[in-house]
Amino acid sequence: MTERCVRFGELDISYEDGVIAPREWTLAQSDWASELLPTAPDGPVLELCTGAGHIGLHAVLHANRTLVAVDDNPVACGHARRNAERAGLADRVEVRQGRIDEVVGDDERFAMVVADPPWVPSDVVPRFPEDPVHAIDGGPDGLALTRTCLAVAAAHLEDGGVLILQVGPAQEDAVAAEASAHGLHLHDVRRFGDRGALLRLELVDDRGIRA
Repeated sequence: MTERCVRFGELDISYEDGVIAPREWTLAQSDWASELLPTAPDGPVLELCTGAGHIGLHAVLHANRTLVAVDDNPVACGHARRNAERAGLADRVEVRQGRIDEVVGDDERFAMVVADPPWVPSDVVPRFPEDPVHAIDGGPDGLALTRTCLAVAAAHLEDGGVLILQVGPAQEDAVAAEASAHGLHLHDVRRFGDRGALLRLELVDDRGIRA
């Protein structure tokens, strides 16, 4: 496989075939996360579906936070580790390879969760032959892994914590309904046309699940 390197904000990010290429516009997700971190609760950041690690790494670049980055693709995890080292963040970043709903401990809590799950419906995937299928295939309705991200975030956010979630075009209402079932409230949306949208979701204070 041929390794490639692209500039992502202030970082040089490596990736290769089988790992989705970093999109410049997704820097908006990193920027929104970094804007909110100063007022987030104490604790680390969790990134789900990290890929090459670029979004999570840039989110914590100037924050005094540790990052746990999760992906089930071992090749992507290798790049995420190397990208953390290249960014000078190796001592603040732990990359875990495995299913996102299996590699976070029951007692672990995070101030923020950042997630960029695959959101392309399976029957639309052939329109994007340049992208790895595994990295973009979101199942029949495009929300298969998004649902898992919502469940993981709801179970592991600190009280007052926030989830910054990337979704596809026209998926906002369906995701908001799914989020509500997990005790997550849609606080704000930033739209990027046919590129999708970013959702800011927060735990409902009175749901009574954690003290």
